[in-house]
Amino acid sequence: MFISLTLNGKMIADLADADMTLYAFLRKHHCYSVKCGCETSNCGLCTVLLNDKPVLSCSVPLGRVSGCRVDTLEGLEEEAGEFIGFLAEQGADQCGFCNPGYVMNIIAMLREIPDPSDEEIRQYLSGNLCRCTGYESQTRALRNFLNARKGKTEGLDLDAKVYGEELGKRFSVLSEDELLRSISERAGNAAGSAGAENPTAGAGTPMMGGGTPASSADGSGTTAGPAVCADSSDSTSGKGADA
Repeated sequence: MFISLTLNGKMIADLADADMTLYAFLRKHHCYSVKCGCETSNCGLCTVLLNDKPVLSCSVPLGRVSGCRVDTLEGLEEEAGEFIGFLAEQGADQCGFCNPGYVMNIIAMLREIPDPSDEEIRQYLSGNLCRCTGYESQTRALRNFLNARKGKTEGLDLDAKVYGEELGKRFSVLSEDELLRSISERAGNAAGSAGAENPTAGAGTPMMGGGTPASSADGSGTTAGPAVCADSSDSTSGKGADA
């Protein structure tokens, strides 16, 4: 089957199998932002713009798009760059796998509804599945972007930053030795808390016959580990502990 279409502003002509999908064709032509996460038209990761309308490319037969215009994120980076930083600031990108599909639908939404309400945002993006977030981060990010675009500052939710950002800032001013010491102290505190909850934790486990825990080969006295199995029925005599 001969197919020709305009992909990200460039005319493409190619031979393709009659059962090829638009998704497979786009991946063949190096549009790797287009992903397939479900193969059942449910996740939204494969969203592209077909004649300016968002479609699920995994469900579009290639033969139907001959002569059409197709846009992927590779061709819309400048337009996406206007708001993508707001998504990152709110932690809405996390693993990033679903981001291209989200961005394509956001572009389509903003073209159709320049100033959407929060409910319109949720409704427009409802077809995009994300396993990392609770979806509120995307709504916050877009609300911040829309308010900033209108020159408003009072509506910006600037406190909702990426989780752990303050921790990263605190560690970034430490020297390597200070960082290692801080990590060691935290590990010690965690071990101490575990020991308080379980007083027997870390105590030497008596050997059978009333002996002491095994020591290291170098005679340093360092415990090499428990000398008996946790299962009391597993002993060298082959009998249970009550034998």
